[in-house]
Amino acid sequence: MGGNGGSGTTATSTDKRPNELLGSWFVRSGWSKGELARQVNRRARQLGANHISTDTSRVRRWLDGENPREPIPRILSELFSERFGCVVSVEDLGLRAARQAPSVSGVDLPWTAPQTVALLSEFSRSDLMLARRGFLGASLALSAGPSLIEPMQRWLVPGPSAHQPEPEPASASRHQGRLSRPELELLESTTAMFRKWDAQCGGGLRRKAVVGQLHEVTDLLQEPQPEATNRKLFKVAAELAELAGWMSYDVGLQPTAQKYFVLALHAAKEAGDKPLGSYVLSSMSRQMIHLGRPDDALELIHLAQYGSRDCASPRTQSMLYAMEARAYANMGQPGKCKRAVRMAEDTFGDVDDWDDPDPDWIRFFSEAELYGENSHSYRDLAYVAGRSPAYASLAEPVMQRAVDLFAKDDDHKRSYALNLIGMATVHLLRREPEQSAVLATAAMTVAKKVRSERVNTRIRKTVDTAVRDFGELAAVVDLTERLAIELPETAEAV
Repeated sequence: MGGNGGSGTTATSTDKRPNELLGSWFVRSGWSKGELARQVNRRARQLGANHISTDTSRVRRWLDGENPREPIPRILSELFSERFGCVVSVEDLGLRAARQAPSVSGVDLPWTAPQTVALLSEFSRSDLMLARRGFLGASLALSAGPSLIEPMQRWLVPGPSAHQPEPEPASASRHQGRLSRPELELLESTTAMFRKWDAQCGGGLRRKAVVGQLHEVTDLLQEPQPEATNRKLFKVAAELAELAGWMSYDVGLQPTAQKYFVLALHAAKEAGDKPLGSYVLSSMSRQMIHLGRPDDALELIHLAQYGSRDCASPRTQSMLYAMEARAYANMGQPGKCKRAVRMAEDTFGDVDDWDDPDPDWIRFFSEAELYGENSHSYRDLAYVAGRSPAYASLAEPVMQRAVDLFAKDDDHKRSYALNLIGMATVHLLRREPEQSAVLATAAMTVAKKVRSERVNTRIRKTVDTAVRDFGELAAVVDLTERLAIELPETAEAV
């Protein structure tokens, strides 16, 4: 019966009492001691904790009050959570949870390749098993201010992966993993396909598939691979983690989204891909704007701009300027906002797909997206300036152009819906409720085809504003009734 080295259990105590909480869950599970031991061992192997060797006598000692070492308390929490379809925490089992250092539980994570892979693997696995029940969202906390910005600044610090080694000679093939070039290309094309599905259908429909693919990639990263393959795998992992974060943000899982974004930035650094890292930071910035933290958003964008200043393409630079404008708008700084809008427009004029094609992750930033971002900056300025009609007038022609372009684009339905809503809010600012109701109704039609809680929330907020300001108007009454029928507030499985 395994010794201390393989048991994963603390030294016994002379005054321990039976663990009644663990015993209660165990009896209700219907498992035998042997069956629970086998499940713990199986899960431990999946975690790479091959030193764990549990048997029936070990389970009996836990029930008698012995406290096992990590990762067994966490494994037991996961097993009982899955068994009962609800969150069963370590404390619920009467066990002591290991105290996590802030570096593990927050966003200040080690910038090393092995730990990045381990954290990606563990987080994606937990997400696949427990996110549907809200476990991750409840156990994570959002970081903001210096606790977020300072760890992200370490993205700029050169690390062991910053210098790119020469391609390995053919003689190094004996060290290679099992991943062939066609398989790697398939992974890259699958990531692009997931991104297209997200733009068409919203984050709610394919999020779990993306998380599952990310978990598979982390398995490949734990195998020996040639250096060039390893960098490409880290790039795929970064793109998938960013997309998992984006989809989580889209369906309202904000702490989960932030964790994926942070891990994506770590993976992009290991890949040596600074433009991709700047894109991840822009997604984090967008989330901070959504959460009412424009100062943090601006810090993240400036970090992205500085880190990719010598390698970002015109399209990427234009997107970063547009996000800088959004941050300034929400901070109530019209002069700096307008300057960033002009820089976004001017830089986009240098985009040349024929001469310098962009990677797939930034191709979404089209002329329509540029107009959409800049018009939303003017719209946000209008709100910050006390519902200013002057800024609303600046927003209207730019947003109309975005709406017209997205109407012809079948690949970006969510962006079309968001810009229809944006135009509806502009008309409310201009005190034109009838036109606003028409646009909000059109947005609802698109929203029914897009599983995006972000879109639904924005529609509801716009209708609420219309009711508050023009509640007696027949068009607004009709709009409210239509909203209740077409977009009822129901929790979506993610």
